[in-house]
Amino acid sequence: MMKINKTVFVALLLSFVFCEQPKKQVFVLNASDFRTEIKGKKTDIYLLKSDKIQVYITNYGGRIVSLLTPDNYGEMGDVVLGFKNIADYKKAKTPYHGCLIGRYGNRIAKGKFELDGKTYVLPINNNENHLHGGPDGFHNKVWEVVSSNQNSVVMTYFSEDGEMGYPGNLKVRVTYSVNDDELSITYQASTDKATPVNLTNHAFFNLAGQAKGSINDHLLMINASHFTPVDKGLIPLGEIRSVEGSPFDFRKLKTIGQDLNKQPTDIQLTRGGGYDHNFVLNKESEGMNLAARVVEPKSGRQLEIFTEEPGIQFYGGNFMDGSDVGKYGTKFEYRASFALETQHFPDSPNQPAFPSTILNPGETYRTKSIYKFSTAK
Repeated sequence: MMKINKTVFVALLLSFVFCEQPKKQVFVLNASDFRTEIKGKKTDIYLLKSDKIQVYITNYGGRIVSLLTPDNYGEMGDVVLGFKNIADYKKAKTPYHGCLIGRYGNRIAKGKFELDGKTYVLPINNNENHLHGGPDGFHNKVWEVVSSNQNSVVMTYFSEDGEMGYPGNLKVRVTYSVNDDELSITYQASTDKATPVNLTNHAFFNLAGQAKGSINDHLLMINASHFTPVDKGLIPLGEIRSVEGSPFDFRKLKTIGQDLNKQPTDIQLTRGGGYDHNFVLNKESEGMNLAARVVEPKSGRQLEIFTEEPGIQFYGGNFMDGSDVGKYGTKFEYRASFALETQHFPDSPNQPAFPSTILNPGETYRTKSIYKFSTAK
């Protein structure tokens, strides 16, 4: 994996020209826009590629900046929302675009949990709750790149004891790898004190490419017979509820928008402003399982997500409002993107019936998720 130099970018600019009627749109990333220093640490951008896909990663927040994949006609399209420079990432209203989330993906109720008889207090950054590791979580950190080549990049981050209120010195290692039509993310961590750990990636997708239009016509399947209903603060009630007969039944492909008209009458849709819920994945076997499939009918692009995690958070872009403008000059509008975050369940440190997220000294946190891109011909 090589850092993108000027010669490479000239070639890329000549190669990645997207046909968009009635005008052509040129791929817009510039390596120099990702090279800066934040608190004395250098940021950069890295290209991972195969014959099928190209993925651009920055070590600022460990973010997926762009992901290029072909449609039914072989036209490459950028299916991940992102920005064209570090400055835009830092000032974005929605701060989680494409990033690595930690220490704890999703919400912890009221920013508190008890562990080994001690109460830990975390910063509040989502109404009355703690979200995605807090305001200075892993998404705002410059990760150290320890190795890179054409197919993978390995990043590490050392989270000190007490950072964002969490106990223990936590060593984290994340590997992004491209193989054929797949992007895999492998997570690893160790600690010297017991601590909650729930790592994920927060890419926002629109399979039409370049954040074009609503995602409500995308077809979605989630391999889950149950989900975790939430209170008005989007904290799980502790119940594992069947999706049967509800708008949350995505066991067969259906459009994302099919049941959104039930929002006034379905209390769960109302509380989430649409879909912003954790699904309890059906695990046919130990290890890697199919979690979700998404198809964009016009382009034919298909995304399949496989994971070792027990859950996946489906977020339908309900809080996007056009405030952020992406790398192609496109506003990130309401329900113009979706996130499918592989993870353990929200608020697990306060929910003893949920799978544990506590990592103890001497243990190694390991998990992997795969994003497979193809066309649904």
